[in-house]
Amino acid sequence: MDKGTIEELIVPHLSKGKRGFKSKIPSCQVVMAIFYRLKTGCQWRELPLKQFTDTVEMSWESVYYYFNKWGKDGSWRSAWIALLRSKRALLDLSSMQLDGSHTAAKRGGQAVGYQGRKASKTSNALFLSDNTGLMLALSEPQAGQHHDLYQIKTLFTELCSLLKEAGIDSRGIFLNADPGFDSKELRSACIEKEIEANIKPNPRNKEKDEDENWYFDEELYKRRTVIEHANAWMDGFKGLVMRYKVLTRNWMAMHWMAFLVFFLQRINKQTKV
Repeated sequence: MDKGTIEELIVPHLSKGKRGFKSKIPSCQVVMAIFYRLKTGCQWRELPLKQFTDTVEMSWESVYYYFNKWGKDGSWRSAWIALLRSKRALLDLSSMQLDGSHTAAKRGGQAVGYQGRKASKTSNALFLSDNTGLMLALSEPQAGQHHDLYQIKTLFTELCSLLKEAGIDSRGIFLNADPGFDSKELRSACIEKEIEANIKPNPRNKEKDEDENWYFDEELYKRRTVIEHANAWMDGFKGLVMRYKVLTRNWMAMHWMAFLVFFLQRINKQTKV
């Protein structure tokens, strides 16, 4: 990501101190160092700081300070919402895709629990993407022992609220989800949000009544693979492959940053065409 893009579309949404000591390090250089850490997964103390600045002295402690500060005050989330709002015309909202993803958590922390299928402690989060696999929203992570439907109505409302903040009208959009999300609770939430649920029926679902006739379009459901590809692309950020962040807010901040990178890369490609 180039310096000009960062200064134009990210830096304006990062908080700045109103009083006290003013940093001599340009925010753009700090952001570039944080993105380097996200991409490589290196330790903070191993950041090649001279690669990002040759005018002022920058320490890894100061880079981490700003990452933590911007995660705590919601700056990364604000930057993502602002980008979605300003560039929402580039989204393909002919359908949305919903999926959950477990991440191994080696240091424990908030929202961490043992997941038998992974044979390790994990965190589980829900992701929402557009019809091309561009990530749109992320839910608050849950402890790994819980399945995807745990607190689904609350978490789904959280995802939809972010879209609303970004000025995205989700009414009438088709939502694809796999059989693991087949539940009356999620279908009810979709009805309340006026979203068309295209959830593949789960034959083991004991909630379903014989007289219920739920809508399902097999051809539309094939589009759900794009969010699986998107989750695979997320693994390209080594800082996200394994969770080492103890606080969920910092873990979520790293995802907002990854979302920013993906969308900005798409914008740059479309600009060059």
